[in-house]
Amino acid sequence: MAYLVYNTDNSAITDGPFKTNSAAKASITRASKKHFIKNGTKLKNRAVAESTYYYANIEQEVERTNIMTGKKYKESINTPISCSPAFETYWSM
Repeated sequence: MAYLVYNTDNSAITDGPFKTNSAAKASITRASKKHFIKNGTKLKNRAVAESTYYYANIEQEVERTNIMTGKKYKESINTPISCSPAFETYWSM
C-alpha cells in the first residue's frame, strides 16, 4: 500500500509515494514549514490519500488539444508533458 500527497485545488500529485500514512503527513508538515519560511503563510491545500483510492476517486482529468490534429481530448492531470500530445515535447522526441 502506498500513500500520495496531492493538491486539493486541482488533485495533482505533489509528493510521494510513501510507505506509510504518517510519512506522507510528515512530508506535508515539512513542506508547510518551508513554505511558511519563504512566504509567511501556511500551506492549506494538501491532503493524503491511499494510491488506489486516489486513482479511482480523486484524480481529475483535464481537457487538452492535440497540437498536430487540433482535436480535444481528456487526460489525467498528472500526465507529464513528454507523454502528452498536447505539448511540442511529445512530438519532438
